[in-house]
Amino acid sequence: MSANSRLEGVFPSTQFNDEKIMQDWLPKPSTSVSSRTDKVRSSSRRLRIIAGVVATSLLLFQFWRDPTFTLFDDRHTPAGAGSQVDVSHSTKVDWSRFAYTQYATDRDTLCNAVMIFESLHWLESKADRVLLYPLEMLDPLVPEENASDDARLLLRARDDYQVHLVPITIHFGGMDADPRTESFIKLLAFNQTSYDRVLALDSDSVLLQHMDELFLLPPATVAMPHAYWLFPDEEIFSSHVMLVQPSIREFNRVMQKVKHAEPTYYDMDIINDLYRKKALVIPHRPYNLITSEFASSHHGPYLGSDDEEWDPTAAYSEAKYIHFSDWPVTKPWLPTTGDVLRRRQPKCPVNNVGELCMAMEIWNRLYKDFRAQRERVCHLPVKR
Repeated sequence: MSANSRLEGVFPSTQFNDEKIMQDWLPKPSTSVSSRTDKVRSSSRRLRIIAGVVATSLLLFQFWRDPTFTLFDDRHTPAGAGSQVDVSHSTKVDWSRFAYTQYATDRDTLCNAVMIFESLHWLESKADRVLLYPLEMLDPLVPEENASDDARLLLRARDDYQVHLVPITIHFGGMDADPRTESFIKLLAFNQTSYDRVLALDSDSVLLQHMDELFLLPPATVAMPHAYWLFPDEEIFSSHVMLVQPSIREFNRVMQKVKHAEPTYYDMDIINDLYRKKALVIPHRPYNLITSEFASSHHGPYLGSDDEEWDPTAAYSEAKYIHFSDWPVTKPWLPTTGDVLRRRQPKCPVNNVGELCMAMEIWNRLYKDFRAQRERVCHLPVKR
């Protein structure tokens, strides 16, 4: 697909009357954040080293205790998608058939998307990268030296991270100010018929490992992880990670559902209504960890068992994708009060005095590293 290819994603005109979502209060950095690449990578590397040492020690102990112990667990690894066999960079795979997709509606979502693509670049992902953006963000007739900040960021994504830029025109029919507008744009993934499969990731997240192996899962219209944090009250899918086989037929079905959506419906509701009984399940371990898990007191839904012991270092080490979800602390590019941040961050065990509290360390590092990457990639500080 040419970098200059152009697709138009048009939503049917419809009206929605629900109230706007309350503005979230979000964390501001407690210390100054350097924009230097080596500092950002070294901080992530330190966590990985700590996690690796702990994991290795646990594995050695387990092998000593039980010679029949196996490193791989089918509960957590989908067929054809795990680390048992490294198929993600096989020379026999035509990776041009697959793509990671992101979308932008404003400067914040554009920055988040480019950060995801930068991560995919450094992780050496082989699949294509596609960014859907509003047509007006980039005027091809304006020289780069005179381009807007948004346009320059789009061009950087194209030139530095080999991203295919796809301008879209979206008609909302009076719902432009509706808070659900942004979430519905994600559903344009179903219209990217230049590809056999696309992987749509929410960009308010951290990508720690690529997910190329998911493109090789058995055929399915949609594959998603469960929203494990809602179990057992609600057994539904999460749309944070959504593997789609694009087709005109499915795109039309999705658009019809959007057109007649309930006033309280978001993209996650649309997807569950259509595919809840048909979707292929992607294991949430390691593909969809949420940050609030580190502050939770009950980890059974994430671990899949109340008998398994929670280890924040191991959870971080195995995770490929971590989504920011810590209401009332939500997104890391907006400020919050220190009081809210202190109340919501993970608590150290009482008997952990004098020791490193890994859950708190990892949680704070995730927010700090996101802000550092944002400033480095997009030259955007945290909002005040």
